[in-house]
Amino acid sequence: MNVGDTAFVLISAALVMLMTPGLALFYGGMVRTKSTLNMLMMSFVSLGVVSVLWVLYGYSLAFSGDVGGFAGNLDLLGLDGITGDSLMENFAGRDIPVFAFVLFQMLFAILTPALMSGALADRVKFGSWVVFIALWVTLVYFPVAHWVWGGGWLAELDPAIIDFAGGTAVHINAGIGALAAVLVVGKRIGFKKDPMRPHNLPLVLLGTALLWFGWFGFNAGSELAADGTAASMALNTQVAAGAAVLGWLIYERIRHGAFTTLGACSGAIAGLVAITPAGGNVNVLGALLIGVVAGAVCSWAVSLKYKLGYDDSLDVVGVHFVGGVIGTLMVGFLAIDGVGGWEQFVSQAIGAVSVMGYTFVVTFVLASLIQKTIGFRASEDDEVAGLDQAAHAETAYDFSGAGGGSARTAATAPVAPAESKKVDA
Repeated sequence: MNVGDTAFVLISAALVMLMTPGLALFYGGMVRTKSTLNMLMMSFVSLGVVSVLWVLYGYSLAFSGDVGGFAGNLDLLGLDGITGDSLMENFAGRDIPVFAFVLFQMLFAILTPALMSGALADRVKFGSWVVFIALWVTLVYFPVAHWVWGGGWLAELDPAIIDFAGGTAVHINAGIGALAAVLVVGKRIGFKKDPMRPHNLPLVLLGTALLWFGWFGFNAGSELAADGTAASMALNTQVAAGAAVLGWLIYERIRHGAFTTLGACSGAIAGLVAITPAGGNVNVLGALLIGVVAGAVCSWAVSLKYKLGYDDSLDVVGVHFVGGVIGTLMVGFLAIDGVGGWEQFVSQAIGAVSVMGYTFVVTFVLASLIQKTIGFRASEDDEVAGLDQAAHAETAYDFSGAGGGSARTAATAPVAPAESKKVDA
């Protein structure tokens, strides 16, 4: 066992775990007050659902053997035969415990469906969302992860697809899946009519910071070793995110006349998404270029939902899908050490398009089946009132005791007729 690499992977796994609560805060601050807890829970519940499915059969479907290039076999159901002493000598030349790799990849599987939740904010049944997560990771994420990382058909292309940490398997996968689900569920009541501004931008900024922090484990940890490639990936992660913040803000200032906090946060995420597939194979100037392009293009892409009429509540399509495509394709030309070129670009395009097609179709069918059976969309009354009370019997903010006794007395005192007219006026 290489104890240094093992420690590095375990720490990276802990950082990736932090990304899902970070995502919950990021999304939670972007919705309206009445559905804040529901948004937090849509991300958080993935930690429960996917953790269980991953050890039961998910890891086996993604990383055990190969069945026609599509999925793994079922030899490792329940992690059968793996112990704390089992090492991964034959996988990527890494002498680390299999359990360390199982944990690290589990947290990728947890985060990916959670990313989709932002597109469906404010309008789906929580129970149906839990069922959707379980079905989606089984039929979409586990097979696609095998295609890319588990010895599946994309890994066997010549040249093999470059996806260092999840441009196809995570971000394109989640982004196009979110679009398919949105088309089934439909638009929020009041879309393009009512103001739906973020209710808590400090919460969004906190969530962004936690995601950015965790992304070092997500990206650098994917090397599975504490070496120069991991260090390069970590540096490229920071540079791309910073460049994307500037790219987004510059476009936003030219197009809309302001540098917004939400834009800075969204730009950082766009850069982190785009560098995810590419950062281990480009130099720092390539990372800078990928970041600034992702920031500007994703800033433009989020406006498409108003022109095309799909209600992607929190811009999952515009940031994760578009950012994932940008990083996946750009590495085809920017890859160093003689790897990049037209042949590599073709492999990248094949990977991106195949994931788009498969995930869109399967997700659309799954969402449609749920909608027609147990119902995916929340009732109109629940949506208007807010899903926090309807689904969770709680509220994110309780102001009933604010101001102390005198304030409560004044607030509940009867109003004289003359005073009532003044208040109404």
